[in-house]
Amino acid sequence: MGFNMQQMMKQAKMMQKKMAEVQEELKNMEFEASAGGGAVKVKVNGDQEILEIKLNNEMISADDLDMVEDMVMVAVNDALKQSKDEAKNKMAGLTGGMNIPGLS
Repeated sequence: MGFNMQQMMKQAKMMQKKMAEVQEELKNMEFEASAGGGAVKVKVNGDQEILEIKLNNEMISADDLDMVEDMVMVAVNDALKQSKDEAKNKMAGLTGGMNIPGLS
């Protein structure tokens, strides 16, 4: 049985199409994280873009700005991690778990 370049190219195009579909699906997904018992809430999408930051002014005082900044950073990083993990899981499903540079 010989090497079939045409079949390989067909499979590569199918994989490319599926990857584009997964990327579009991820773009439309939202991930939310909070910090400080809900004092800070952050929402991001699958493109790792921040969609929303909410601060609960009843739980935050002006004297705690350093702490609020830390909570925002924690919530943003957590939401971005959720998004990246989901992207990695979806791409692993497409590539059969192979680690392909630029896809994870």
